[in-house]
Amino acid sequence: MPKIEPFEKHSKEYDEWFIRNHDIYQAELEAIKSFIPENKKGVEIGVGSGRFATPFGIKIGVDPSRKIADIARNRGIEVYEAVAEELPFDDKTFEFVLMVTTICFVDNLLKSFQEAYRILKNNGFIIIGFIDKNSDLGEKYQSKRTYNKFYSYATFYSTGEIIDFLKKANFCDFSIKQTVFSGKTHRLNNLENGYGKGSFVVIKAVKSKNHKG
Repeated sequence: MPKIEPFEKHSKEYDEWFIRNHDIYQAELEAIKSFIPENKKGVEIGVGSGRFATPFGIKIGVDPSRKIADIARNRGIEVYEAVAEELPFDDKTFEFVLMVTTICFVDNLLKSFQEAYRILKNNGFIIIGFIDKNSDLGEKYQSKRTYNKFYSYATFYSTGEIIDFLKKANFCDFSIKQTVFSGKTHRLNNLENGYGKGSFVVIKAVKSKNHKG
């Protein structure tokens, strides 16, 4: 069952998070931007209120929450009300798929990645942005799960776990960047390759050329 209850009840509060946490939001945008191609047809799965699709010029999104989808529609995005495990698109429709802070709310992560794979054109790729559960911020969010209206519905993953799921879905050629650092040695919006230090991780993975689909 899709975890839409908090987004139906608190859609405005969710959208306002990006205003209250402007610096983190901008750091996340910069990390994702490094992987977004120009003039390619893309879709955001778990588009939410459109805070990521809009600045990247993505015109199509998917989200199971009607109220949060309406906010994205007001930002000019065509939103399909559906879940990540059952996407309403034909095979090989898009050149890239974006998922940002979505993976922690899906019911079946592997099936979600398999569906993303299915709708991608040959040589297409997926871009995933998420909070690593082993990071400082990931541990903070998990500690708040019992009483936070959003985190209580979330399942957090490590970068290694996400890579394993992507491999099972036949993705390959991984590129990884990290941002939102804590501590005195990093600025919040630094962007570095790899993972293990930044709380927000972005993975790009390519649809395998050696697998039919």
